[in-house]
Amino acid sequence: MVRSMTALAAALIWTALAAAPARAADKVVLMLNWYVYGEHAPFYYGKAKGLYAAENIDLEIQEGRGSAATTQAVTAKTADFGYVDIPTMMRAAVKGAPVIATGVLLQTSPMSAMGFVDKNIRQPADIKGKTVAITPADSMTQIWPLFLKKTGLKESDFTTVAGDGQTKLNAVINGQADLLLGYVMDQSMKIKDATGKDVYPIKFADYGINMVSSGIIANSDYARANADLVKRFMAATTKAVEAAEKDPKGAAQSILDVNPKGGKIDTLTQGFELTIPLYRTPETRDKRPFQVTDQNMTDTVNLMVEYGGLDAKAKDNPKAFYSNDYLPK
Repeated sequence: MVRSMTALAAALIWTALAAAPARAADKVVLMLNWYVYGEHAPFYYGKAKGLYAAENIDLEIQEGRGSAATTQAVTAKTADFGYVDIPTMMRAAVKGAPVIATGVLLQTSPMSAMGFVDKNIRQPADIKGKTVAITPADSMTQIWPLFLKKTGLKESDFTTVAGDGQTKLNAVINGQADLLLGYVMDQSMKIKDATGKDVYPIKFADYGINMVSSGIIANSDYARANADLVKRFMAATTKAVEAAEKDPKGAAQSILDVNPKGGKIDTLTQGFELTIPLYRTPETRDKRPFQVTDQNMTDTVNLMVEYGGLDAKAKDNPKAFYSNDYLPK
């Protein structure tokens, strides 16, 4: 009798569980730092491969209009997560914005001075006598004085022309400037799309400028209140990056599958391949993506205070800007 009742109870429980509706997936909005380009491939690839769905997340990816604007959206909770330039987020956070990095993906700076390969500008000394196009007040222009100091260049060694992002690109494309300040996997691909010609980047990181770049941010209050969701999102995103690293062309194609006007497959692939080496430093080469070191973040804060206009009080507690606690082991 007891065995029969136990079996009956188990059957009833199983029937109830089977009949219960599956828990609805958590709707999550990820806002990018800019219009889509190769660097963003892992997010689209992860969604296409069902990695977010496997964590019960219904992911919506939105293009952005700059890291500052995306940081504002996360601060206001109109986006759940943002993919932004972390030093830009720091400027908002030190002024009181409730935002925190839940994972730092680009741990080596993509900043560079780049010009067409046939200009034969391969080292800082080659910049002398040339014309450099910049966008005033953007992240690269703020670090540019440090690059000049590290390489022994002076402002008087070259001519500077200024304009917005598109004007800067046009200046190089049309021959009005020899170089521009840009990201190795972004502006270089835009120039190649427009001209079919390769560019050569003189990377800031090759001259001792050690600072992080892009990563995932969340509203601090949102992260505390939804810790399980944040962990699931970072687990899916970590897997997405790892999968995309093994299939760069497939990852790039996942962008075009959603947005056919999002670029050209060759340059999207190349742009993503140029991004992959930025994921790790020598200290994190054996770690999974996003596992930034305390020293890397401290160095970034110190550089930003000295050269990037970050409030000096940021040096009091660099750990306030990020957490590795939401990352998978």
